[in-house]
Amino acid sequence: MDLQKWIDKGYEIIIDFGPKIIAAIAIWIIGSWIIKTLIKGARKTMNKREFDPSLQKFLLNLVGWILKIVLIIVILGTLGIETTSFAAVLAAAGLAIGLALQGSLGNFAGGVLLMIFKPIKIGDLIEAQGEIGVVKEIEIFTTKLTGLSNREIIIPNAALSNGNIINYTTEGTRRVDLVIGVGYDSNIKQTKEVFDKVLSSNPKILKDPAPTIALSELADSSLNFVVRPWCKSEDYWDVYFGVTEDIKEALDAAGIEIPYPHSVEIHKEA
Repeated sequence: MDLQKWIDKGYEIIIDFGPKIIAAIAIWIIGSWIIKTLIKGARKTMNKREFDPSLQKFLLNLVGWILKIVLIIVILGTLGIETTSFAAVLAAAGLAIGLALQGSLGNFAGGVLLMIFKPIKIGDLIEAQGEIGVVKEIEIFTTKLTGLSNREIIIPNAALSNGNIINYTTEGTRRVDLVIGVGYDSNIKQTKEVFDKVLSSNPKILKDPAPTIALSELADSSLNFVVRPWCKSEDYWDVYFGVTEDIKEALDAAGIEIPYPHSVEIHKEA
């Protein structure tokens, strides 16, 4: 008797909720397909209008989450759950979560600021929060850099948007700052000519702006020259290492000494 009662109860539940559950599943499948289609169409439109890749990904992620939340609310309404009370509960939960996750909300706000003011974009070489790297992704909460040694660096957007950012890519060119010391016996004019010849022979060094070669300091044991060529941002390290090596070889060939500490041996008589 009890078994039949439970079977009858099960039939009632299936009759009452079965169509709603089927409808909810259908709405989820169709809704998910519609969301994917809308996101795909929005991505194509953004590509045609040449949206910044970082802004494009940020907006698509944001729109995707909003549409999924709307879809979930619709499904809950289909199942007979009162969505107005659910919205109130969701708002209260949102407030509590917001207070608990103030840092995350700050990161979200920082991401929005990065998208609006665009101090950086994907592919830029930047220095921020004590790190140097190429911007790989700007996400809702964090920005990912690829470090110079191929490390992945993740910086919270709040810290990034509120801190100092040095963008080495924006201007398109960089100055390479070298300080070269030579011996006091060296001829200043000849030394500058050696430096100039090295810079002139390097095809990656720009003619405009012209390099700077100047005696900057009369140090304790050397005449220190500043050698400052300009190059494209992407050629910086090639120029830095290449010029350093070429200057050493050119100074050796010219017989100009690069001073270094000499050890003095003192022999005591027995």
